[in-house]
Amino acid sequence: MSSALFAAIFAFLTVTILVWSVKHLSEKFAANYQEKFTASAKTNLFDMFLFIEPHQIFWINVITLISVPFIVRIFLGSWVLGIIISIILAVIPRFAYKFLHARRRRKFVHQLPDALNMIASSMQSGANVSSAIEFMAEEMEAPMKQEFLLFQREQRLGVEFNTALDNMLKRIPEDEFQLVTAGMQISREVGGNLAEVLLRLSTTLRRKIEMEGKIDALTSQGKMQGVVMTLLPIFIGFVLYHMEPQSMGRILTEPLGWALIALIVIMLTSGYLSIRKIVSIDV
Repeated sequence: MSSALFAAIFAFLTVTILVWSVKHLSEKFAANYQEKFTASAKTNLFDMFLFIEPHQIFWINVITLISVPFIVRIFLGSWVLGIIISIILAVIPRFAYKFLHARRRRKFVHQLPDALNMIASSMQSGANVSSAIEFMAEEMEAPMKQEFLLFQREQRLGVEFNTALDNMLKRIPEDEFQLVTAGMQISREVGGNLAEVLLRLSTTLRRKIEMEGKIDALTSQGKMQGVVMTLLPIFIGFVLYHMEPQSMGRILTEPLGWALIALIVIMLTSGYLSIRKIVSIDV
């Protein structure tokens, strides 16, 4: 009787400690995840001039991650696939931020030739650098308008011209804009015709962008082939699943099937990245 009582007390204490540990670790993990997610969202959204409340995005993300396994379980009958999709969705925001940043920076670079032409034309008409930049910022669209308006606000607060340009270069770390920044800073320090320098930079950047456009057009077929070859096995898998759900269902319910899914994901990702590397040409 005493042995059974001792075993029951020991089991109760073990379960209590286990539950407390899991609760403590889960709360700590949730707090760290929320802090990192909101901080990353706030920084990335601020850099892109998107003023959205990070906590709202966090709770939308949490609700999505929790509901996806149940939705997949209802429609496909697999908890494992739902958990895998939920993990993938948890990683997607980081890549989404990088994609949005890259797209915004490339749009900024494509706007540079026209912006430099406007600044140079205003300076040739008799305006100074600050007035020419202000006129250009009012006429251009985002992100060029947003960045140069912020540049002007920094100057009004007492930030030096070169320092404000360096701050903008940190937000837009592109080689083309680095060339423009260096040209403007050197021209202001050494002296010379800044309008002529900006016109030459505009012509050089325009030719470079045209060359990149031609290269993208020539390599677009290879990029599309990479996408098609990556999605084709997934499409075939869905078709076979609907044709033979009993046979294909084993890939979602057995450990060997899970290992096969992981192997397929690794191989498809490696093949897609390899094709992207081959067709990516840096000018």
